[in-house]
Amino acid sequence: MELFCKALEELPTVAAQIVVFAQEKKIWLFNGEMGAGKTTLIKAICEHLEVIDNVSSPTFSIVNEYLTKKNSTIYHFDFYRIKNEREVREIGIEEYFDSGNYCFLEWASLIPSLIPASYLNIDIELLANNQRVIKLRRHE
Repeated sequence: MELFCKALEELPTVAAQIVVFAQEKKIWLFNGEMGAGKTTLIKAICEHLEVIDNVSSPTFSIVNEYLTKKNSTIYHFDFYRIKNEREVREIGIEEYFDSGNYCFLEWASLIPSLIPASYLNIDIELLANNQRVIKLRRHE
């Protein structure tokens, strides 16, 4: 599925469409070059999922944990600064994935052998005039 986002004002609608498309998938991989809008899209999705915490990039902490109004937890990862997969294993990544909670991963390409078989892939491509195309693909 492809979604087009022409302006930031469209992000709430795009976020809602992604949540519907994801179905039961709880592991979401966000791909795109630096500045493509991965964290901004995650913020919009978290808003749609009624996160009550401040959503920000976990670049230095590797993982941020957010609570929703329904008292569920969402995990937001950023692997941009990791040195190797062992570092991610040591934070207990499998436990996060097995929790049944949403896990949003930025720069997951840096941990290829740790990605579960079932996930939602979200590719963000920056176009002219700050427009974006967002391609969604479910992996079983």
